[in-house]
Amino acid sequence: MSITTDAPPRPKRALPPLMQLSDAAAERLRALYEKGEQGKLLRIAVKTKGCSGMSYDLSWVDAAGPGDETVTDKGVTVLVDRKATLFLIGTVMDYEVKQMSAGFTFTNPNEKGRCGCGESFHV
Repeated sequence: MSITTDAPPRPKRALPPLMQLSDAAAERLRALYEKGEQGKLLRIAVKTKGCSGMSYDLSWVDAAGPGDETVTDKGVTVLVDRKATLFLIGTVMDYEVKQMSAGFTFTNPNEKGRCGCGESFHV
C-alpha cells in the first residue's frame, strides 16, 4: 500500500544570517584591514574557556581555511570557524568605545547566560 499526497511542499523558512556587523564594527574592521592588518582577515571562533564555558576567540589569518565560513556584511568580510556556526547564528558583532576601553562585542541570541566578569557565556 502506498500513500500519496497532493499537498504542495511546505515553503522553507528563511534562516537568519550567520552573523551581521553593526556600522561601527564594519567601520573599525575597514580601518584595521586598510592599516595594520592589510591583506589579512578576521577569524571568529568559539573556544572552551572561562567560568561560563565558552568565549569568543578573534584572530588574524592570511586566508580562509577549509573549516571557515565567509560572512560579508556592509562590504566587509570576516571568517567564522565552521565549528562555531551553531553557537553564532543570528549574532551581531559591534564595536564599542567606552571611557577606559574599546573593543568588539557580540549580541548573541543563542546565549543563555554570561559569567559575572562578562568574559564567557553559555548556550
